[in-house]
Parts: sequence; C-alpha cells; structure tokens
Amino acid sequence: MSDKNINLNEEKIKSDLKDLIRNSVEETLNALLDQEADALINAQHY
Repeated sequence: MSDKNINLNEEKIKSDLKDLIRNSVEETLNALLDQEADALINAQHY
C-alpha cells in the first residue's frame, strides 16, 4: 500500500480565495450600480 501525501499552501489558498471573493463582490456591486443608474435615467424620461 502506498502512502498518499497532500501538501497545501494555506497562504496561497487564502490569497486566491480573497481575490476571488473581492472580484465577485466588485462585479456584483457594479452590476447593481449599473441597474440603479439605468433606473434613474429611465425615470427621467417620464
């Protein structure tokens, strides 16, 4: 039977996860701001 070892770089995982979350939150907030801006522009036409 062979032993299987897994090595994890915890700092790299944390850094990558932070970047992923930051990008996801940024994209979500930008989309919400775009929707709000579109709603304000359309409201001015009436």
